Amino acid sequence: MDARKLFDLSGKVACVTGASSGLGRRTADTLANAGARVVGVARRADQLEEWQMGSAGETATVCFDLAERDRLDALANAVIGKFGAPDIVVHAAGVNTRQSADEVTPEGWNLTMDLNLAVPFFLSQAFVPAMKEKGWGRIVNFASLQTTRAFPGGLSYGASKAGIGQLTRAMAECWSRFGINVNAIGPGFFRTELTAAVFDDPERAERNAMQTCIGRNGELEDLDGPMLFLCSHASAFVTGQVLMVDGGFTAK
Repeated sequence: MDARKLFDLSGKVACVTGASSGLGRRTADTLANAGARVVGVARRADQLEEWQMGSAGETATVCFDLAERDRLDALANAVIGKFGAPDIVVHAAGVNTRQSADEVTPEGWNLTMDLNLAVPFFLSQAFVPAMKEKGWGRIVNFASLQTTRAFPGGLSYGASKAGIGQLTRAMAECWSRFGINVNAIGPGFFRTELTAAVFDDPERAERNAMQTCIGRNGELEDLDGPMLFLCSHASAFVTGQVLMVDGGFTAK
């Protein structure tokens, strides 16, 4: 393929969960800018509308609370109803209850496992048949520094993100033979709603920056290239991998 077309997503349909803010919103914009028709999914209708109004390219929204796991088939049908079955699915939605081990509740545990681990699998499962028919698909899960590291107050979140690492490998083993590549992206510290508690403490944010090889925390644009790589033709022979976009945090 012409190198100039490796990252071109023209003619592709993408579904991005968590598209109303943070890394999900950035991902939705990146894929739209690359030519994909993008369906953004999130539970906050006002922020979804704000994203769509400011986005480039052809976009649509589906307002849905992903905590309603028993309605994921309805969500899949709603997404397909916008531009057809997606070729690309990015699971950016997630939750971090930030409960210490002694504070973890069954409710918080279940919510974390549902949103961070179960939804990426079952929603992907709903879209895979159409990807198999096309012989092409890209699924990107969101891993974390806590996929391999233990952080204070992160027991249930860390367990869910460790699970994402193995889920990604297992999904790749099942579906890559059909042209469906499954990978995960593992962001370091980026300023988003989910990490507000970290960046609200300048000393803590600086300590995190100094733990990277590069010497700074992430900026949203740092995610664009790696995400586009995993969602495009450029990653044709890459599957079952967790790509850490963390400035070298996990290398030290």
